[in-house]
Amino acid sequence: MTDRLMSKAATMEIPIHGNGDSRRLAEDDGLEQDLQQVMVSGPNLNETSIVSGGYGGTAEGIIPTGSALKGPLAPSHPPRRLLISPSPLAASRIASQAAAASGSNVRPAHPDLAAAGDEAATRGVAVEKFDMVKKWGINTYKCTKQLLSERFGRGSRTVDLELETQIELLRDTKQKYEGVLGLARALTHHFYSLVQTQHALADAFSDLSQKSPELQEEFGYNAETQKLLCKNGETLLGAVNFFVSSINTLVNKTMEDTLMTVKQYEAARLEYDAYRTDLEELNLGPRDAGTLCRLDAAQANFQAHRAKYEKLRADVAVKLKFLEENKVKVMHKQLLLFHNAISAYFAGNQQQLEQTLKQFNIKLKSPGADKPSWLEEQ
Repeated sequence: MTDRLMSKAATMEIPIHGNGDSRRLAEDDGLEQDLQQVMVSGPNLNETSIVSGGYGGTAEGIIPTGSALKGPLAPSHPPRRLLISPSPLAASRIASQAAAASGSNVRPAHPDLAAAGDEAATRGVAVEKFDMVKKWGINTYKCTKQLLSERFGRGSRTVDLELETQIELLRDTKQKYEGVLGLARALTHHFYSLVQTQHALADAFSDLSQKSPELQEEFGYNAETQKLLCKNGETLLGAVNFFVSSINTLVNKTMEDTLMTVKQYEAARLEYDAYRTDLEELNLGPRDAGTLCRLDAAQANFQAHRAKYEKLRADVAVKLKFLEENKVKVMHKQLLLFHNAISAYFAGNQQQLEQTLKQFNIKLKSPGADKPSWLEEQ
């Protein structure tokens, strides 16, 4: 162990400055301190030889230093060997440096190879994007050509009479429901203004009842009547607001979702007819080698778009069926609510009006709440 440490330390070259002092190693100050602690004696740095391998001489690599020093030369004498005693701390430091050096020897791949790999990946992405743009351009061209042919009466289109009749009926129903929704909102705004006016009128009658003793009773009756109308009006507003909210959900969410599927179906139908027309034109042309390859590709595209078209057609049929069932249930409940609430209010039947709200689980906000009113949330 001692010989190994001596051999390792002896092979380390100690650089020498012009003044004869040894320079501290930048790699590991701790190792130098350990070596200084165990050093018994060292070479005379004024000699004309460098300490290398623990001995002096005139072998190749010796740097003469006597001529670089000012003053008389020091007497020469044989260099002395470095006597190193075993040090556990120095051994552990040397071992850790060796391990770090062996780990640092692992180098990444050659820069040229890495650059080539990056270039190949970038080229692959560019080719993929180019293919996507190319397919999109071809598909857009075919669909535009098919659409213009249908508009000018030159091309044929696939028609499902039953399904398209249901789609047109849905669009017409949505438009009419939007009209009802707009009128219900207008009624809500107008009635809200009426309730606010009645509330202000009740306050005015109550104030005059206290300041006019001769008309106190008359003003008092009118104030109570207006307060009752305000209370019933707020109850009716709660019912009408629930009606408006339900119709809005039906029109702008449920029906709109079905119409989005219808738009996808119509786009798939146009693509299907475009590739069908393309396949028919190729079948009518000559049958050479190039045409046969194009015919196979057109056949594959036609089958893919046909499957997409049939799937969306089935989805639209299912959604239309469920939409009709949902529409009947929702409108049956909302129309009954609207009728009962309006009738009870204008009949002056406060008990029936409150019972209507309980029947449809409608809860009104408590009076005097700091939260914004339902009209402000619209």
